[in-house]
Amino acid sequence: TFHSLGARLLRQYGDRLSLDKNFTIYDQSDRARLVKIAMEDVSLGERYTPETLQSGISKAKNQLLSPDAYAKKASDFYSQCVAQVYPAYEKRLRDANALDFDDLLYWPALALRHDADLRAQLDARFRYVLIDEYQDTNLAQYAIARGLSVDYPNLCVVGDPDQSI
Repeated sequence: TFHSLGARLLRQYGDRLSLDKNFTIYDQSDRARLVKIAMEDVSLGERYTPETLQSGISKAKNQLLSPDAYAKKASDFYSQCVAQVYPAYEKRLRDANALDFDDLLYWPALALRHDADLRAQLDARFRYVLIDEYQDTNLAQYAIARGLSVDYPNLCVVGDPDQSI
C-alpha cells in the first residue's frame, strides 16, 4: 500500500527530512488526543470536536498543504480554526517523535517533489510501478506515484469506474 511504502521510505530516508527514523505512528485515538491538546494550546475552545478538526488537518495533508500554506487558504471559520490547530498539532507530533497516518503520504510526497537526488534514486529503484484501486488515489498518493515514474515512466494504474465516488 502507499502507506506501507511511505513508512518504509521514511524509516530509510527520514534523516533527509529532519525526521528521526525511530518515529511512532499514531492511530486515530492518539491523533484525536493530540488534537485536543493542540486545541488547548491555542485556546480554541470546544466549538468543534477533535475528530472534526483532525479531519481538516488530514485533508490538508492529503492536499500536500503545510500549516502555513493551509492558513493562507483558510477563508471560513472552520478552516481558520483548523489553521490555528494544525501547527500546534504538528509541533506536538514532532515533540513526541511521532507521525500520523497521513504523514506516511505527506512526507514522502514532499521529499519526492523537493529532493531531486532522492527522487532519481527511488525512481531508478522502483522502475515499474503498478497501482490498483487507482480511483481511490488522492493528491499525495498521485504525487508519490508521479515522483516514482519520471525517469522510468513505467506506471500502470488499474481502476474500477463502478467503485469511484
